Amino acid sequence: MHPELYTRVALVRDVPEANLKRGDTAMYIDHAPIKDGETGAVLEVFNAVGESISVVTVPLSAIEVLRADHILTVRTRAS
Repeated sequence: MHPELYTRVALVRDVPEANLKRGDTAMYIDHAPIKDGETGAVLEVFNAVGESISVVTVPLSAIEVLRADHILTVRTRAS
């Protein structure tokens, strides 16, 4: 099942090729097919002050919708 468009989501695993880590948050902006027939989630990633820093596609299985029992954290983005 796809989240609703423009829903905040969290990664449930690291995505090293995009320099993203489990727990990072993003906005779910679209879906697209990816390899092996899996559906991909197109995400826009923002920094802590709300500036867009990248758009990435990850497997839909790599995200979950934010819930009330989640606590947001901050980390420095590696270069």
